[in-house]
Amino acid sequence: MPLTRYLVQFCYELEDSTHYKRSKQFFYDLIENPRSRMRPYFDMSLIVLVISSVYLIIYEVRNDMGTFGQVFEWFAVSIFLLEYLLRLWLYNSSHKIIIEHYEQAEFVGKPFSLFAAVKSIASIKWDYMTQPLAIIDLLAIIPSYRPLRFLRIFLLFRLFKLFRYVHSYSEFIKVLYEKRFEFYTLFIFIIFIVFTSASAIFFFEANEVGGNIVTFFDAIYWSLITLTTVGYGDITPLTTEGRVITMILVICGLAVIAFITSVIVSAFNEKMVELRENHVFAEIEKNSGMHTILCGYGRMGTVVAEYLATDKAHFVIIESDPENAAKAKRAGYLVIEGSAENSELLKNSGVLNQAERILCLTGSDVINVYITLTARYLNPEIQIISRANHEDSVRKLKQAGADHTVVPFKIAGLIAVEFIGQPVAFEAIHDILSGKHDIGLETVTVSENGSLDGLNIGNIDFSGNKLLLFGVITKESREVEPYKKAFTLKLNHFYFNPDPEFTLQSGDIVLVIGHQFNIIHLKDKLALGKL
Repeated sequence: MPLTRYLVQFCYELEDSTHYKRSKQFFYDLIENPRSRMRPYFDMSLIVLVISSVYLIIYEVRNDMGTFGQVFEWFAVSIFLLEYLLRLWLYNSSHKIIIEHYEQAEFVGKPFSLFAAVKSIASIKWDYMTQPLAIIDLLAIIPSYRPLRFLRIFLLFRLFKLFRYVHSYSEFIKVLYEKRFEFYTLFIFIIFIVFTSASAIFFFEANEVGGNIVTFFDAIYWSLITLTTVGYGDITPLTTEGRVITMILVICGLAVIAFITSVIVSAFNEKMVELRENHVFAEIEKNSGMHTILCGYGRMGTVVAEYLATDKAHFVIIESDPENAAKAKRAGYLVIEGSAENSELLKNSGVLNQAERILCLTGSDVINVYITLTARYLNPEIQIISRANHEDSVRKLKQAGADHTVVPFKIAGLIAVEFIGQPVAFEAIHDILSGKHDIGLETVTVSENGSLDGLNIGNIDFSGNKLLLFGVITKESREVEPYKKAFTLKLNHFYFNPDPEFTLQSGDIVLVIGHQFNIIHLKDKLALGKL
């Protein structure tokens, strides 16, 4: 049929249309995406519109709003209707279902049935339309079409719409909806108890002289009030049998309340981890600047996080150990509880485009290698700094894609060997790491034909300037006599505490430890050529 052929062709055009995809993504970010920057503005606007429309409808009960009231009501309903249709559209991709049915029919050599495809689309759309929030959205539109004033009772559903725009309430509804089977079972149980107890109390109390239960509706009312343990006292049983039924019903009411509480608590316990993660992901999305992903909150991760927090840097911690994750949360950091080996978790933490660097600081070299591989695969441009607990893991981490590796135990050993018998050096390094006494690690660049150019390290009076030499960085292209303390960097070589015979050349960078005033004084002397 020509109509079917044109429809299938149109579906393929939609599938290939970048404009259509961008439009759908835009409305998804505006209405549905909880991590979108536009979503809070949309939600706030709809909250204002809902409250304003409800207020005007209530005000109109005793006052005439005239043309303004009618125009505002039609405007509000138009927005609500448009929102409902957009949510219905975003719920699934109908053209993909038609394409899928068409390709399946072509594959097996059967004629394409448009009716079957439309039926599948209608079934999926119906699933959305029967959801609690979707029903509320639909009922909230009804007041505009009220030929009778009693239909204004549906304005209450506009207030229920606030659940959709306030994220915490929306999640509350979703959690309860996931437990719908338990609540359905409980509802059937409550109906059984109410009907049974109402029938029993009606048998014993209906013909009692001076009794309050005259109709079966009175019995239903008494049963429901008693089951909920409210007990207004306006209807009380007079017979012994009626009082026994009352006592049994009160006990059943306590059991029902306990069951409801346990269902809600268990539902939120199951959902709490996901809710916390969504909060963290939303915070990451809101952060417009680049941030750091810190994998592991052990001994090294704790120190790194403290320094990042001190520098007011944006970072998120991924920690699989519940105790360490709890410590990080108590410290006020953004924490995702889970394994950083999970590629989906890394994507949600911003590794694709928002993270500037990732620090692999777990206590396992195997895990660090796997995280490095995953992060490098997801984002070839991201900077990766990884911890290596064993020397033979450095090569594996480099091959996996790490830009830099840190061997903490080797570094600690080298410092201990080089500065053994020099307590002042240990004290200076400790002050740098702890941030005390304004002690810092600074760089001094050797300028061409400057005071340091061509000078041996042993001829520089660092101690006289109250400074401590830490190391020298040279260009990779520079030919230097081999030293036992040479470390290869990306484009440079680093010589840790070089020997006195080490000769400086222009372009070298000298790293010194000392008080900031002493370092400034040294730089001033170099500028004046008085070293």
